[in-house]
Amino acid sequence: MKKRLLALFIAAAFIMGGCSQSGSQPAENADGTKNIEELNVAFAPYDSSETMLAETEPMKVLLQDKLLEKGYNVENVNITVGASYDAVGEALSAGTADVGFISGGTYVLYDEGCDVLLTALRAAYSKDSDNPADWNDTTEGHYLNTMAKYYKSIIIAGPSAKGQELAAKVNNGEELTWDDLNSATWAVMGASSASGYIYPSLWLQERFGKGINELDNVIQSDSYSTSIARLASEQADIMVGFAHMQYKYADQWTADFGREDSIWKETNIIGVTEGIFNDTVCVSKASQIMTDDFRQALGESLIEIGQSEEGLEIIDKVFAHKGYEWAEDSDYDGERKAQELIMNAD
Repeated sequence: MKKRLLALFIAAAFIMGGCSQSGSQPAENADGTKNIEELNVAFAPYDSSETMLAETEPMKVLLQDKLLEKGYNVENVNITVGASYDAVGEALSAGTADVGFISGGTYVLYDEGCDVLLTALRAAYSKDSDNPADWNDTTEGHYLNTMAKYYKSIIIAGPSAKGQELAAKVNNGEELTWDDLNSATWAVMGASSASGYIYPSLWLQERFGKGINELDNVIQSDSYSTSIARLASEQADIMVGFAHMQYKYADQWTADFGREDSIWKETNIIGVTEGIFNDTVCVSKASQIMTDDFRQALGESLIEIGQSEEGLEIIDKVFAHKGYEWAEDSDYDGERKAQELIMNAD
């Protein structure tokens, strides 16, 4: 596959970005603890790298403290943000990242090189209807007190003339045509992003027998914040992303992106996909430090961090995660079917 041919290049780039491969298994100290010089944690680019690195800095000490409780003295936790979802998958496969926070779609693309350890929990979102017009009543979405293992991807029309034209049709109960959608400029994520590419492409295939790769005007973004900025500046008419996209960027819409009206009034949902199983925490099969015992300790540590007030505040703000639970590989069989459909369509 093409991504395999790029593996060495992307892995090398990741190393240059500050993530080096672990050299040996944990060494036992005189007090019975096991010493690990460095734990390399890579995040998919859910947001800009600067924002993510700043907001996850306190997580290093939390993780070190939890792992020490379980007998592992980790001298340094090195956190990096991948240039793309695929870059993190390749880094896990190469062993330059020991742990990766990635989407389910990225996991199934790279499951030869990594194992799924945990699945994320998310707060259920108030807007969940399969009918996109139901989302467009200008009321603000909000999180519920219940947890959910899935989320949906949405196709968002922006304030551009074309975006408003498409939104008007949906809100009037009219069906969009392929020509309608193909006449717009789309902002999407990389091809392994579940909500930013895969499921919107499946949505198109189910309705028109065509995918994102067959649209005439597509811009690939390096993060969702880039996509939403393009929507606000009217460089893009449509963007795709996770269900709470409007909620997440409501303040930035006016404060940073220069819009005068609220995101709830200036954007409309024109498509809603089926549910997507939540993000993963994966561990590298090539990492020398990822013994069975350390995997168990790491998983327990992250679950406990997600249950703490300080830890929950970090993972909620950065990833919109509400905690973690143990995952099974079979949890992501639905993603594998999605990937198969995407590959067959290319």
